[in-house]
Amino acid sequence: MNQQARVDHKESPADAYGVLSEADTLRIERLLPGPIERVWSYLTESDKRARWLAAGDMDLRVGGRVEHVFRNWELTENDDPPPTKYAEHAGESRMHGRITSCEPPHSLAYTWSESAGECSEVSFELTEQGTDVKLVLTHRRLINRDELLGVSAGWHTHLDILSNRLSGREPPGFWRTHTRLEEEYARRIR
Repeated sequence: MNQQARVDHKESPADAYGVLSEADTLRIERLLPGPIERVWSYLTESDKRARWLAAGDMDLRVGGRVEHVFRNWELTENDDPPPTKYAEHAGESRMHGRITSCEPPHSLAYTWSESAGECSEVSFELTEQGTDVKLVLTHRRLINRDELLGVSAGWHTHLDILSNRLSGREPPGFWRTHTRLEEEYARRIR
């Protein structure tokens, strides 16, 4: 994973693999159709975030609570069931965190899965590029290779769904895509 890929929303999102910017940090970029306020709303509004990641309330201030209610089976049509290792995610699952940075509509960061003990942190940076928006997602403090692989494939899949939704396309199956991408990240992350 030494070369960073970029994707234009007019190209195949599957070509935009994340990179390790540090041993425990994943970074993924996407170029999405704007305007920036629209992309921001898909990051922060529960009903829109539910279409590509997870529903849940966000108190958009430093220290504010973040809730994610994952229903991966609702994200796409014609999907496979989750692989055995993710069977606990076949139904609804919840995750909570706290906002660590919030500068609408340019940046948002929050802890990821605080209830799991050692939490990681995810951040989103948005930059206007003409009529498009460059999104840079960074997920820090990933503790081991299995977590790196699952998080890399997960974010890649979720961001592909976001790109498709913003472009008016129907995304391919969540678990089918995630499984394929996790295998590819296993080859890329050594």
